[in-house]
Amino acid sequence: MPLFMDVHTLDDKVDIADVAKAHMADLQTQDQYDVKYLRYWVDESHGKVFCLAEAPSADAAATVHREAHGLVADEIYQVQEGS
Repeated sequence: MPLFMDVHTLDDKVDIADVAKAHMADLQTQDQYDVKYLRYWVDESHGKVFCLAEAPSADAAATVHREAHGLVADEIYQVQEGS
């Protein structure tokens, strides 16, 4: 299954606790779209959130975010894992 990294750029600082709640909503929604959100990273001071997901397409990954909490990524990249 392809891997996708998405980038959210928020206007203000972001709180990691809020991102954790959004991630939990993703986990509750993802199975409907054959998506598996794996990890996320947060840069609180710059308002950035990065999410890594296995998904059949970038659209499927975006749909999970949209339906789970409405925070759709600004950018989504298909990536390959390295060591």
